[in-house]
Amino acid sequence: MNAASGEHAVTLQNFSLGQLGDDDADVELVERKGRGHPDTMADALSEAFSQALSNHYLKQCGSILHHNVDKLLIAAGCATPAFGGGEIIMPFDIYLAGRATIAVNGADVPVEDIARQTAADWLTANFHALDPEHSANVRCLVRPGASELVELFGRQSIPLANDTSIGAAFAPLSPTEHLVLAAERYLTSETSTTRHPERGEDVKVMAMRDGHEVRLTIACAMIGKYLNTLEDYAEAKRVLASDVLALPEAGAAGDVAISVNAADDLATGSVYLTVTGTSAEAGDDGQTGRGNRINGLITPLKPTSMEAIAGKNPVNHVGKLYNVVAQRICNSIIEALGEVTRVQCALLSEIGRPIDQPARTLIRVTPIAGCSLEKLRDPVERIVHGHLQQISELSLEFAAGKVSIY
Repeated sequence: MNAASGEHAVTLQNFSLGQLGDDDADVELVERKGRGHPDTMADALSEAFSQALSNHYLKQCGSILHHNVDKLLIAAGCATPAFGGGEIIMPFDIYLAGRATIAVNGADVPVEDIARQTAADWLTANFHALDPEHSANVRCLVRPGASELVELFGRQSIPLANDTSIGAAFAPLSPTEHLVLAAERYLTSETSTTRHPERGEDVKVMAMRDGHEVRLTIACAMIGKYLNTLEDYAEAKRVLASDVLALPEAGAAGDVAISVNAADDLATGSVYLTVTGTSAEAGDDGQTGRGNRINGLITPLKPTSMEAIAGKNPVNHVGKLYNVVAQRICNSIIEALGEVTRVQCALLSEIGRPIDQPARTLIRVTPIAGCSLEKLRDPVERIVHGHLQQISELSLEFAAGKVSIY
């Protein structure tokens, strides 16, 4: 880039490229929490709130202002599920906490109204058996941000990192990982819940692969009003397992065995039954950052960041931006370089540093036989450089809801 033209030149500093071994792990552990799981609900509501604030700021003053609403807690309510019905005794509580700009050009920002409407809209759109008015209370605890972090927003044309954080990612997904994603996405899809309305959106899939054998444990919050008897419930579990085994990803993953709602005791009638399709109604709390990572999975044996991505501002919070960029870098390397079979990326930020200039960029690859790291260095650097050049464009992608983060 020509600095004289006013454009910002991205310089790639502290870059290192290393080699991974072959992917010969005998054991994999992979988890996904579906959109009705309280932790994923917390992530989704935090991110929806951030998007709503971003769009309000854009409409009001033409730019996204400082906010971080990544401290959301869901406190479970009380319910009495039953075959053929059930009742909500006490709604679950959604506590929306964090920091936001509460006034623009002398005009108040209706933060609490935005929080309540956003939560109601998301719950309505994502559950087929949950009435937000009777099942959830929204409590907004958002306060103004710290002055020194707010000031970082407008200091330079390229935003300055407001934290020292790590973004981490890998590619490609393994067959087991593809299966876990596909299983949850199918079970909570409109196709699945229309054909089988007894299936709640609170689905968790855990996979353990040992050699060629894959054990899937699926928890699905069954909805009592669509099941009349214990026999109906048992049949619904059988059909659910059969549907997952029929997925193409199951055939590609190896020898797959499935257990559904493993804690059930059919002999005593103690089963996983709900009124609304989520355990948030009675048994399980949720919190932002405890759910899926940037690729939609929880993979404890692979590189991952513990950052809560959802709800952070999309302008200069590197805890959000660097995880997205790291994943895009990995995906691009796999797509563009046929000589690379596996890649891992870690980006380290430093508070106050331009967001397009990480303090450290670490790339590890598994090249095909006969391909040297030296041959890969230039194309890998170009890919990394290209994504860092575009990092400031992410803010509008987030505001438009175009970035998947859980």
